Amino acid sequence: MPGAPGEGIPPSATEAPKAPPVPRQPIVLKAPSEDNLMGQELMLNGLTGSLKLERAGAGTTARIVLPGNKISQPVEACKVPLNGGAPLAVSSEGRPEGVGRFEVTGGECPLRFDVLDGAILVQSMSGPVCTFAAADCATTPTGLWGPAAATLVPRASEFEAARGGADRAVRENYKLISQRLRGPELRPVVTEQAAFSSDREQMCRTYAREGAHGFCNLRFTEARALALATRLGVNTNTASPSASASPPRPRRKPPVEGMNPDTGGAPFADQ
Repeated sequence: MPGAPGEGIPPSATEAPKAPPVPRQPIVLKAPSEDNLMGQELMLNGLTGSLKLERAGAGTTARIVLPGNKISQPVEACKVPLNGGAPLAVSSEGRPEGVGRFEVTGGECPLRFDVLDGAILVQSMSGPVCTFAAADCATTPTGLWGPAAATLVPRASEFEAARGGADRAVRENYKLISQRLRGPELRPVVTEQAAFSSDREQMCRTYAREGAHGFCNLRFTEARALALATRLGVNTNTASPSASASPPRPRRKPPVEGMNPDTGGAPFADQ
């Protein structure tokens, strides 16, 4: 028999695969500004209803029309303007998950708003369905409220390019958290991360023409990346976006001999 066991086998074939390197610092995406969203009318899944945040002095108000289905005839659609269509005062809750958060408390349908880039992630705090008996309407406000699909499809390539950086930020920030936290502190993060992809699919599958633009998937992923960075101690109010979070810029090709660099590569004109 030839030699000792393993003799003649390359070292790389017998070594255990190395774990991927852990980043030294969190990847921080640009946190969306609430001011950029003020006055924009958004719709649930880009389809129906109406949600508009507005400044009112030092505070913020919201005009909300919730879409739903009639209680007496579930196949028929209905809408309920909260507060009779008048502005509702909302309270600012800071940035507990890395993005601006507002809440509408009290009433028949208390709501939580997480402000994303050009959209608002709404969660009903009293359950998935808000029922308005007097209006004969059961509403489901939880979901992504954003622009109509017609305004998003032309930007599909922009969203696709940004998605790579957002996905990477989620992976790297989670990897860093898993190294820093232990035991009970890590368990909820592991559970959330395991459910992240399915939660994103469930949230975004009903957004109008999502497959044509990917807007909802991108914004949901960015929100997750910012939430993980916040758990790593990053203050998204003051943090600058990480250079590693941005897609690489294409390198400019060197000018070819005989070409004029000042005209974008056009040949020199005959003198």
